[in-house]
Amino acid sequence: MSTEMVFQTHLVLGYLAWLLCFGAYGLPLLRSMDRVAAQRAIAMLHSFRFFGLVFLVPGVVSPTLPADFAVFAAYGDFATGVLAMLALLTVRIRPLFWPLVVAFNVAGTVDLIVDYYHAIQIGLPGRAGELGATYAIPIIYVPLLMITHIAAFYFLLRPQQNAT
Repeated sequence: MSTEMVFQTHLVLGYLAWLLCFGAYGLPLLRSMDRVAAQRAIAMLHSFRFFGLVFLVPGVVSPTLPADFAVFAAYGDFATGVLAMLALLTVRIRPLFWPLVVAFNVAGTVDLIVDYYHAIQIGLPGRAGELGATYAIPIIYVPLLMITHIAAFYFLLRPQQNAT
């Protein structure tokens, strides 16, 4: 099996596994919470996106990994993580909390979509070995991040309901 096929298989299965897990456990739990608690839980997960800066660490990724991809992915994740942390810090100041929730979800979603675009442009599936130690990020972590961004938008847009 080619590197490209292995990467694409991993990516599809990463989404499938997280969708099954999220559907069985994450979504029912988030639905049982009030809106603030649900967004807070999602922000907590995204607050760890500072880890994306690892794309800039020499020796962790291959020096042949295109800088355009690595730099945008690193700083997009970092910005999203900081916005998520700011949302968590302002949870008791609702006029700040809600705009920060929207900001980290918009920034994070745009980051992931642009990362996918850059990955396609550089042919990343065929050169996935250049990801080095960061290989697990797009396979395991990114699917969960994208799924939870979609959930966050769902909870932002649905009518407010009481927690059960």
